[in-house]
Amino acid sequence: MELRVLGYFLAVARKENFTRAAEQLHVTQPTLSRQIADLEEELGVKLFTRSNHNIILTQDGMLLKRRAQELLALADKTKRDFLSKEDNLEGTISIGSGEFLSTAILCDCIAAFRKKYPLVRYELYSGNADNIRDSIERGTLDVGLMAEPIDIRKYEFVSMPIREEWGALVREDSPLAGKEHITPEDLVGIPVVSALSDIAQSNI
Repeated sequence: MELRVLGYFLAVARKENFTRAAEQLHVTQPTLSRQIADLEEELGVKLFTRSNHNIILTQDGMLLKRRAQELLALADKTKRDFLSKEDNLEGTISIGSGEFLSTAILCDCIAAFRKKYPLVRYELYSGNADNIRDSIERGTLDVGLMAEPIDIRKYEFVSMPIREEWGALVREDSPLAGKEHITPEDLVGIPVVSALSDIAQSNI
């Protein structure tokens, strides 16, 4: 399986049309169709469902799309890392983070590092602890800002000095609305999904 062919596959998946994808890739449509057919034969699956007007990804196609995006992103990152010059630190740092108060500290760190190494670029991705950890394991992220509990024994880490604060969005007539502070015990027995549904309906 060649990275070039995976790039062809992603172009077809984005355009949902062989003709438009071939134009973007500057290859002939028969060449592109043959490459995709060879890829399907190599994997032993159908990647697209074809019709007269467009094509859509099969379940196997959607799985390959996710994997292909990860592989091409990792290949591109690896290439950039090797092309960076030793005398001037440069390259791209990929960072995954949730939405935290501590994100402000992360931004300050990036700003300070940028002053010292202006050639370094940054890619920021939003996610939860599980997918950020998985991306670090796959090599597509370099740094992750995550909330515990999470097993961090295999990583080098520092703890952020800010204590995160969480809140609950409730209706005005909720018993919780009059509380100055809410504890985890206050939420026991409350159907959170139903409560969110009630909030959404009351705002329609």
